[in-house]
Amino acid sequence: MDPRTPVLVGAGQVNHTDGDAPSPVSVLADAVRRAVADTAGANVLRAVDSVRVVQSLSLRHGDPARAVARELGIDPGTTVLTTAGGNMPQALVAHTAGEILAGRVDLAVCGGVECWRTLNRHRKRDERPRWADGDDTGSPSEVFGPELKMGNDHEAAIGLRMPVNIYPLFETALRGRLGSTPDEHLRRVAELWARFSAVAATNPYAAIPRAWTADEIASAGTSNRFISYPYRKVMNSNNDVDQAAAVVLCSAERATALGIPRDRWVFLHGAARAHETPYVSNRFDLSRCPPIAAAGEAALKRAGVGVDDIAHVDLYSCFPSAVQIAAEELGFTLDRQLTVTGGLTFAGGPWNDYVTHSLATMIDVLRGDPDAYGLVSANGGILTKHDIGVYSCRPAEGPRAVDAQRDFPTRDDDPSYTGPATVESYTVAHDRDDRPSYAFLTALTPAGTRVVTRTDDPRLAADLEASDPLGQPITLPL
Repeated sequence: MDPRTPVLVGAGQVNHTDGDAPSPVSVLADAVRRAVADTAGANVLRAVDSVRVVQSLSLRHGDPARAVARELGIDPGTTVLTTAGGNMPQALVAHTAGEILAGRVDLAVCGGVECWRTLNRHRKRDERPRWADGDDTGSPSEVFGPELKMGNDHEAAIGLRMPVNIYPLFETALRGRLGSTPDEHLRRVAELWARFSAVAATNPYAAIPRAWTADEIASAGTSNRFISYPYRKVMNSNNDVDQAAAVVLCSAERATALGIPRDRWVFLHGAARAHETPYVSNRFDLSRCPPIAAAGEAALKRAGVGVDDIAHVDLYSCFPSAVQIAAEELGFTLDRQLTVTGGLTFAGGPWNDYVTHSLATMIDVLRGDPDAYGLVSANGGILTKHDIGVYSCRPAEGPRAVDAQRDFPTRDDDPSYTGPATVESYTVAHDRDDRPSYAFLTALTPAGTRVVTRTDDPRLAADLEASDPLGQPITLPL
């Protein structure tokens, strides 16, 4: 084995549920300590030469990695902060593995944190936690990753910017392609999410550690109103969490020198990335995502395995449409288990950092099944940026990360179009009393361009939901 071969040797997670969390720096430092202890090696913390942090909405620091290092009492040579995106934990691990292989890093900690639950509790009391303003820690040694783009001018003008409104559009478009009735498709989604919740019920770090039935997930209730049709509350990502996770990576030679047992080592066999056009209006098909297929194919090829060789899977699961689309693109059936954590609803969705929890859990799963392979998918933006990793306790020569980007099909949008069109998708946002409030609708013109529009008329929004105009002719504007 090449002595520079990168290995993941430790994982730690924190799910703070007892009152307000301490500062995010303290919570992430706790996760790092757990990850270091998990290596079972000697003097591992003192050997850390790089601390790398996923961008956080809670960490208000110029260089959050430096703040965490100070909390840990260490002085790493380099600090890294990622740009925004749920794909960044997997991207950061692959990048760090490449740095280790190249000899630029010997032992690094990658992690992230959100204390969004505590921030929300303070906001409800019209307060701010003392740590909310952060401190002056300077700038990181490196900012890793490109800027995340989240919408064009027309989408911004009509307010189509929030994932809770856009992923339901993907869901309804998927239902249209599958030819399902609303009730049939709701059952499909509820059964999928029930299987995710069953995994969360066994996850000691899950935010909602109980198994839900499909009937509970599909049914209305005071705590399960519609957010944006067809998604009830329990079908949405759960960012109301105080969670942190960290993983430790080092070279094989450093792991050996620190006495880290071989049964703690997990190898990155293949990694790949690809991205969609950043604007939903220009996606060719709202029910598909070819970049996921491209990244998955490239990662599996680099790992030297096929999809049928993957025993353990964690697909990014902010909303059910993200899981269904990714599963189809990667070649997984929905009747197999597609999460090791329970997903962003039940395990918890700490904004950009969910996948660090996914990786930490996958490390533990693979140690218990050392001949198996596991696949982790990561999604940034609105089903936009995709990073995929294949892992195993079987030795690998190196990370061999691949850029699988190519020219994927797009579609022109035509915001000013008037005339006949066909309804491609729609979603209806509900207020806190579960009444239809406003709606977004996408339609395809006879020329094949897309129109994305909005109505703020509650009666029209209610009519759209009740009549199910999917696939029907319509005259624009509404």
